Amino acid sequence: MAILVCGGAGYIGSHMAAYLKEQGEDIVILDNLQKGHEAAVHKVGEKFYFGDLRDRAFLDKVFSENKIHAVIDFAADSLVGESMNEPLKYFENNVGGTIGLLNAMKDHGVKYIVFSSTAATYGEPENIPIIESDKTFPTNPYGESKLAVEKILKWCDNAYGIKYTALRYFNAAGAHVSGTIGEHHKQETHLIPIVLQVALGQRDKIMIYGDDYNTEDGSCIRDYVHVTDLASAHLLALKRLEKGGESAVYNLGNGKGFSVKEVIEVARKVTGREIKSEIAERRSGDPAVLIASSDKAKKELGWKPQYDSLETIIDTAWNWHKTHPKGYED
Repeated sequence: MAILVCGGAGYIGSHMAAYLKEQGEDIVILDNLQKGHEAAVHKVGEKFYFGDLRDRAFLDKVFSENKIHAVIDFAADSLVGESMNEPLKYFENNVGGTIGLLNAMKDHGVKYIVFSSTAATYGEPENIPIIESDKTFPTNPYGESKLAVEKILKWCDNAYGIKYTALRYFNAAGAHVSGTIGEHHKQETHLIPIVLQVALGQRDKIMIYGDDYNTEDGSCIRDYVHVTDLASAHLLALKRLEKGGESAVYNLGNGKGFSVKEVIEVARKVTGREIKSEIAERRSGDPAVLIASSDKAKKELGWKPQYDSLETIIDTAWNWHKTHPKGYED
């Protein structure tokens, strides 16, 4: 019996596939390569289907040709800024795609799904650290699309008995310890890879958007969690469902958070290179602090992050970027 990894050619999805393979699981990877990289699939070396979740005939082919007993779903558009300008794209892909997937699961008798959700479902936090019972008021279509899927999953459990786990995580970071797969976006928006691009000489400097926040060093604080630790949580969540666990939602994060200035300073230490930074005005809508409480996941899933120091996270990312300066184009 196989696990279907949707979006398995993307950043987190490819690390999920690699982790599952290391754990001896039988996997099938599906991706439309809109944001993912086929080279990442080749590194993992598993069965790959190129296609879209909104194509029902394609999904029927995937489910018919493989004995799939569970799905881990990463397939989604995920740029907050783009979602503000193109909300229909995000609802069509993120919500429409998942509906197509759930229809196929229902018709083929697949009863387990682990869904890649996001901290963006919360919007402006009412507590720090954020806990799962906090109110959800997304401030962008990306977060709204993920929350909509969570609600759809609840009703599919009620009607069809499809058990789900939604994992709301914060800033995925780092790369596989082997350095063979890592983070590569055509339009990079994540802090750590941008900082490392400065270290590689691909950018002149890193901009720090605001140094007057109510934090220790004045810069924003975010929760970074290693991508392999995210993968381990997904498999633990699936195993819980397989053992009869009820559908649930969990946060995944480091639990303490690191400031922008701290990330830059640790990157300088790890790379041994000068990384020029410059202070700029705050960006509209940036909260001072976003940190998750992962106590529920640790207690109920038995999740124990292995790469939780900022230095380790950046070191694994640097190992990937310095050996693949052009990402998968190398």
